[in-house]
Amino acid sequence: MAMRGKPEAPGAVTPQRKIELFSGTYFAACMLGGVIACGPTHASVTPLDLVKCRRQVDPKIYTSNLSAWRTIYRAEGLRGVFFGWSPTFVGYSFQGLGKYGFYEVFKYYYGERLFPNTPKTLVYLGASASAEFIADLALCPFEAIKVRMQTTLPPFAQNLREGWSTIVRTEGYAGLYKGLYPLWARQIPYTMVKFATFESAVAQIYAQLGKPKESYSTLQQTGVSFLGGYIAGIGCAVISHPADVMVSKLNADRQKGESAGKAIGRIYGKIGFAGLWNGLPVRIFMIGTLTAFQWLIYDSFKVYLGLPTTGGH
Repeated sequence: MAMRGKPEAPGAVTPQRKIELFSGTYFAACMLGGVIACGPTHASVTPLDLVKCRRQVDPKIYTSNLSAWRTIYRAEGLRGVFFGWSPTFVGYSFQGLGKYGFYEVFKYYYGERLFPNTPKTLVYLGASASAEFIADLALCPFEAIKVRMQTTLPPFAQNLREGWSTIVRTEGYAGLYKGLYPLWARQIPYTMVKFATFESAVAQIYAQLGKPKESYSTLQQTGVSFLGGYIAGIGCAVISHPADVMVSKLNADRQKGESAGKAIGRIYGKIGFAGLWNGLPVRIFMIGTLTAFQWLIYDSFKVYLGLPTTGGH
């Protein structure tokens, strides 16, 4: 299966490549690109995430998102609206490193070295699932702190440092990972859809445009990345939403010593199937926008380094 880029067409606007493709430096650059793409973008939508998490745990807490932000801002100011940004920033920076960096690693080794004749979509799905499995090990402690900070009133901690020390002191390090299985259940399907849909969407966009990717300027290529990212974001928001709700509920309502399975059963008994979809419209808007900008930033960083954009080949 040919995963490498095609020869550049005459007149294509492409920067001078300084990093060898699929080298250790290339994969390290992709990891750094993932950090830059994920940490700041997730932190920037903290106000949406804050309200989403609180409404998932208690649907009656606010009548609408606007009323929620007004209420929080009047009581706590701008700091309150962005409450939980620090564990979000750190956690999703680590996650971005693993998600994007290891995706590139696994995509190359699965598609080029181990299973060269495998259909591309299967390679994308396998590579993204493998990458997210690793990435969530780094994300999970910070996600646990973020969710508890945002969903307990008054907050159990005011910042990342305090949240980490409080959980470790009262529950041990295992307390930082009690939401790992639901996190995998949320994030692995999410990332599989995110990457496979993005790759397919970008390929279809170039097919509709009628010319190969290399014939377009890098600015046009990153524009395609943005559009493909938004399409992918909508799909992965929907498929991962029930698990997202359960992660919020588990981190806020799992009792000490209670197994994950028992806690999930107890929580589902309280909220039912409909409760798993609470807050979906907000999450579609949040994740669609978030994913689009992540792909834009990630591919813009690759272009800056003289590397080709993702997808379309």
